[in-house]
Amino acid sequence: MARQPRTVPVALPADVPAATPWFRNLQISGFTVTVLLLIVGALIVLAPSLRVLVEQQNEIAALERRVAEQQAVVDELQTDIDRWQDPAYIEAQARDRLLYVYPGDITYLIVDDGLTIEGDEGTPVSDEIQSTRIDWTRALLSSIVTAGLTDLPADQLVSPEFGGAE
Repeated sequence: MARQPRTVPVALPADVPAATPWFRNLQISGFTVTVLLLIVGALIVLAPSLRVLVEQQNEIAALERRVAEQQAVVDELQTDIDRWQDPAYIEAQARDRLLYVYPGDITYLIVDDGLTIEGDEGTPVSDEIQSTRIDWTRALLSSIVTAGLTDLPADQLVSPEFGGAE
């Protein structure tokens, strides 16, 4: 049968406190101080280099994005160049843009496609020079002052009316 360990009560001296802080038992050797100083020195020496490395990595990433954008533009331009090498494309562009036709083709040019807005035919056309009845300088100044001093929204503002030039 195995023996059980025996417990012996130990009495602490009266002048020693019951719980001592952990750092009181810590013993620092010269080697520990040297290693800590080397680590701090290495951090001080390497910190600027690491900052420069991070900045360079960000700059490289920005330049790679710019190269990718420029490559997309070059690819698009190359597609346009390839398209212009095709005689059928050139012919289609000449027909659409310059209204070129082959001899014997019949073309139709639509002058009024129904989308033309009709003007006001109530105003007669005159051959004489006419003067306006509005003083435009006063209207401009009034517009600037009104725009600068008003609190109304733009849809509630009314343009000034002047009866005649002075």
